[in-house]
Amino acid sequence: MKMGRKSGVLLHPTSICGKYGIGDLGPEAYHFVDFLHDSGQKLWQVLPLNPTGYGESPYQCYSAFAGNIMLISPDVLIEDGLLKKADIAAIPDFTPGRVDFEKAKKFKMRLLRKAYDNFKKAGNAGLSESFDLFCRDKMWWLEDFALFMAFKNLFSGTEWNEWEKGIAFREKPAIDKKADLIREEIESQKFWQYIFFRQWLKIKDYCREKGIGIIGDIPIFVSHDSADVWSHPELFRLDGDGYPLVVAGVPPDYFSATGQLWGNPIYNWEKMKDSNYQWWVDRFKNLFELVDIVRLDHFRGFEAYWEVPADEETAVNGKWVKGPGEDFFNVLKTALGEIPVIAENLGFITSEVEALRAKYGFPGMAILQFAFGRDSHESTFRPHMFERNLAAYTGTHDNNTVIGWWKGGKHDSTRSMQDVKEERQNAGAYLNTDGTDINWAFIRALMVSVADFVIFPLQDILGLGSEARMNTPSTSEGNWGWRYTRDMLKDSYRKKLKDFCVIYGR
Repeated sequence: MKMGRKSGVLLHPTSICGKYGIGDLGPEAYHFVDFLHDSGQKLWQVLPLNPTGYGESPYQCYSAFAGNIMLISPDVLIEDGLLKKADIAAIPDFTPGRVDFEKAKKFKMRLLRKAYDNFKKAGNAGLSESFDLFCRDKMWWLEDFALFMAFKNLFSGTEWNEWEKGIAFREKPAIDKKADLIREEIESQKFWQYIFFRQWLKIKDYCREKGIGIIGDIPIFVSHDSADVWSHPELFRLDGDGYPLVVAGVPPDYFSATGQLWGNPIYNWEKMKDSNYQWWVDRFKNLFELVDIVRLDHFRGFEAYWEVPADEETAVNGKWVKGPGEDFFNVLKTALGEIPVIAENLGFITSEVEALRAKYGFPGMAILQFAFGRDSHESTFRPHMFERNLAAYTGTHDNNTVIGWWKGGKHDSTRSMQDVKEERQNAGAYLNTDGTDINWAFIRALMVSVADFVIFPLQDILGLGSEARMNTPSTSEGNWGWRYTRDMLKDSYRKKLKDFCVIYGR
């Protein structure tokens, strides 16, 4: 992938400011794109855009293909004639700067149901034709997803393998009989997907007009409680009752002394190979409609993945199992050509993993926060060790903010206080700083480097502390909820970023 020197910002759309309790694809999203453009940024990186399930994590979703309808903008629904201004007159008192998932979901679902009812009543010919085309084009995943969500609502949100047996295990007579009773719910799920794709693609077009590419994200694994596993159980290693036999995770690492037990089911790679990895080819094709570049999460899992027995309470007692490797990427290359992929090669990386990445020319990642630990003087995460074919970050969604990292934020990692102290000393010496504006010292160090792509979480540009952290791995509460407020996007930040881009040729 030819990258070129560019810089950009990591911000998930749920973190965009606004009045509806959660970020969306309305006017504030366009304002953020304008901020990127005015700041000289050429990249906007987002997390997975799929509908979130457990813990509201974008890495535990109900579908690998569908979009998160909580991102739908009520303002754009008004523009499209699907809502009236009176419909949003009574907006709940949402907390600025945080996502209130439950309250926002309750409020937005009322609006989305109203929009669907209005669509059915009004008979807008243009929208109807466009909706029908969308349904035909996406039928290969949309039908199963709409059924899954409708049944999930019918069965009070329980996991799919706890539904009525005939529905859980996809017996056609049982599904057809029950589906007839909830036909409107199924159609509304399709309609909301149509609206999500419609609004997102308009954002993507606007980014293209502004010269901004979107980096999306494919998690290697999917949630057990998903339309993907329900509709294709043969592609996953499950027992006779639909429960995972083994689950995914990583061994003890920087973030957790007991590893990270993600709990996602492991693929039946032999079955996937039998179909020439068609599910994966379709997954990439679908995402490339929405984004320009894909960050392939947990790339090392394609060479070897950490497999944990499903009854384990931690990830410690797992083992490395060989993944599909070159065979998988050869099929992708044949089907899709040269794909613009950033390989997330963090964690325990072997020479085999790096050889696989190098074979296909995928740029890897470097995290500056990881560059200053003990015995790190020759770390490839230090800017003087960078190669050009690289995406370098001050931190990712899993890291503390730079300010929080510098201060040794609570629950930051497995580091001891002595480790924190030594890292600060190493970072200060390397960056020639006493910690004043440490976030800008990090940003400048990446800007001046040879790495083609350099990307900063918006929190680091804004100079925020641990309170603005997006996610703390191995924890299940308090994550994914940070949002900025519009007043935070100061002109001084625009100017500073733009000046760096001019000085350092980005």
